Amino acid sequence: MKPILNTAVAALALASMGTLAGATELRLSHQWSSKDIRHQVAQIVADEVAAAGVDLEIKIFGSKSLFKPREQYKPLSRGQLDMTVLPLSYAGGQQPAYNLTLMPGLVKNHDHAARLSHSPFMEALEAKMAEDDVMVLVHGYLAGGFAGKDKCITKPEDVKGLQTRAAGKSFEQMLAGADASIASMASSEIYNAMQTGVLQAANTSSSSFVSYRIYEQVSCYTPAGDVALWFMYQPLLMNKRTFDGLSEAQQNALIAAAEKAEAFYMEEAKSQDAASAKVFREAGVEIAEMSVEDFDAWRALAMETSYAKFVEEVADGQALLDLALAVE
Repeated sequence: MKPILNTAVAALALASMGTLAGATELRLSHQWSSKDIRHQVAQIVADEVAAAGVDLEIKIFGSKSLFKPREQYKPLSRGQLDMTVLPLSYAGGQQPAYNLTLMPGLVKNHDHAARLSHSPFMEALEAKMAEDDVMVLVHGYLAGGFAGKDKCITKPEDVKGLQTRAAGKSFEQMLAGADASIASMASSEIYNAMQTGVLQAANTSSSSFVSYRIYEQVSCYTPAGDVALWFMYQPLLMNKRTFDGLSEAQQNALIAAAEKAEAFYMEEAKSQDAASAKVFREAGVEIAEMSVEDFDAWRALAMETSYAKFVEEVADGQALLDLALAVE
């Protein structure tokens, strides 16, 4: 009886091992809630891969539950994490070239962002990612705008003398060049800073303006429209060695899922800009529009400040900047 029992247990163990060996689980980390567009992009990839039936499962760890927001790129590059969605500029400390993905005036609108994502400029950035054993699965940019406590902000002269919050070092450099006073803080702190009079103007993403209810504290909002100053590259990345270790069927399923997710990302990003303007308008906030001339004035200022500083600090900065500016 005992040998028979031992044989049965052994057979069950082998069967379990076979099941586990046949299925691969990937861990994907990000900082956002399940309602956020970036989580939705990750979920599309996970769902599409599961539906493909290639014995591949993507387990999503959202809301900073696995890694802190700015601490995801390093474990990804070391193979301690399989996938992540994050602003690439968060990894600017590892690869200074990534700071070019949050540069004022470098991207004009969502269609321009899509062309940048599939250009020699992005190929150059992807080559740097490959050095870190990282690859892009889904490209995506999100846009943002300006909000003013007491006035509209569309051109550089509008921020002169204002205590202003900017999204990122490059934006701070440009706004300082427009004679604004800079207040560095997280986007989650904008509301209280405006409420207490510490802040008169702010620059952040469309989604953050809405989710943090900034419309309750401002008189004018300049959303992303035909042109926008603020664009941030926030791709879904994967450890390259992990990808290379998958079967051809699993790789093909990931690529097909990524294509569907990327198309969703772009359309949803556009709709978020329009939705944010609607929310502010319904709250009684004046809606301003940045003209092409305003955009050109900001970019000219950025060339003298943010762009110049980037070229000074990054060894191949000028070549990368030229590649980006070459994309019409």
